[in-house]
Amino acid sequence: MLTRAPHTPVESARTGQRPHAVVIGSGFGGLAAAIRLGARGYRVTVLERLDQPGGRASVFRQDGFTFDAGPTIITAPFLLEELWSLCGRRLEDDIDLVALSPFYRIRFDDGSTIDCSGDPDAMRREVARLSPGDVEGYERFMARAEAIYAVGFEKLGAVPFQSWRDMARVLPDLLRLESYRTIYGLAAKHVRDPRLRILLSFHPLFVGGNPFGVTSIYGLISHLERKFGVHFAMGGTGRLVEGMADLIEGQGNRIRYDAEVREILVENRAACGVRLAGGETIPADVVVSNADAAWTYRYLIPERHRRRWTDRRIDKARYSMSLFVWYFGTNRQYHDVPHHTILLGPRYRELLSDIFNRRILAEDFSLYLHRPTATDPSLAPAGCDSFYVLSPVPHLDSDVDWRERAEPYRRALAQHLGATLLPGLQDAIATQRIMTPVDFEQRLLSYKGAAFGMEPILTQSAWFRPHNKCEDIDRLYLVGAGTHPGAGVPGVLSSARVLDQVVPHAEALG
Repeated sequence: MLTRAPHTPVESARTGQRPHAVVIGSGFGGLAAAIRLGARGYRVTVLERLDQPGGRASVFRQDGFTFDAGPTIITAPFLLEELWSLCGRRLEDDIDLVALSPFYRIRFDDGSTIDCSGDPDAMRREVARLSPGDVEGYERFMARAEAIYAVGFEKLGAVPFQSWRDMARVLPDLLRLESYRTIYGLAAKHVRDPRLRILLSFHPLFVGGNPFGVTSIYGLISHLERKFGVHFAMGGTGRLVEGMADLIEGQGNRIRYDAEVREILVENRAACGVRLAGGETIPADVVVSNADAAWTYRYLIPERHRRRWTDRRIDKARYSMSLFVWYFGTNRQYHDVPHHTILLGPRYRELLSDIFNRRILAEDFSLYLHRPTATDPSLAPAGCDSFYVLSPVPHLDSDVDWRERAEPYRRALAQHLGATLLPGLQDAIATQRIMTPVDFEQRLLSYKGAAFGMEPILTQSAWFRPHNKCEDIDRLYLVGAGTHPGAGVPGVLSSARVLDQVVPHAEALG
């Protein structure tokens, strides 16, 4: 083990070997970063504080059930195919991605439903069934979503915003696409039915944004889903994580588990390594943090090295909501429940205001129900189902005491599910566990327990978001939900893609 006294020079990261890159965290962003750095000639060490890879995408296994802890919707599979290609392999040889249809079912509080898919004709019929007068408006919205996608994802998704000039260059496009509107405002401009306004505006909740506060640029998600579909990896999302870890090891690089980074070491205003919780120091030529961006700046870098992301600025930033997640397995199957269901409560705008603005735990809720055994029965024992239900809740700036509120809140979710989609649920539960905002802070080191980092409002996006290349410290880079372009699996994979433009090739450091 390498040890040193505080503030003494770290030994050279190179001893006749390839330049060394240290990646902090093994979420999708960190794993993708390691693969890309390996392909660019680096010797890579990934440091993960948990006992398995994945971060938010880690896996819980208990009593014969398998639960993906976090992401369950896979879009833009080409981003994954690209990583496998960099390693001379094919995604389809290692991972069985299944296209889902419908993508998900939305159940409104009045009991009406709509099945969302990538089939334009089927979607027109679904919209007409709910509101015949809104079909043309829906089509106009989808056309606008396609135009937004062409700029927001294809042109800007993997572009580093290192200068305010980068932002200035895209302003004409952003204005033309009405990015000054909220996504809900854009939906309301095109359709009248309140249910369809929800249908066209809820997607930012997948990446931590309030539809009444985030820019209409997030309309691109509607087109992204239509263009590439929604997929599920057989074996669970954790199978993708395992596959990416295998790619890293196949490159001759390594992942260390139970290795918590306590400090990013800086000398001459450049990152030169990290110090672990046990005191070990690991030299590096470049450091990439896939830890939460706010946590990285607030706790891993002494403030004397920071001019832009000071403690005060980090504390004043706006953060996404958190999540309450209940994982449970049942000793029976619910064949009528699709893979993904969104159950909306009686309030939309008001509930989101309670979560994002008032930061109170409301009595009502809207839920995301995941039943992966609808597609892959192997994730539960024979004759059983595996589920998780997710409820957006305020982050830890609220005064909610989750030690007292967690179990009553779980019971309320169980009662609601039992009264709607899962009859007899209480007697069918075979195993269960929960995750609260406290777990997001303590297990995943998410600042304020926010599940998606800084809230993706316009003034915290692109150039205004923590940059992929640290503004104050050379050879320090950020990937993941807290940096550009933002949260969601396509976002964090794209953040690693940005590294190709800002990290020097290993030969340049050799």
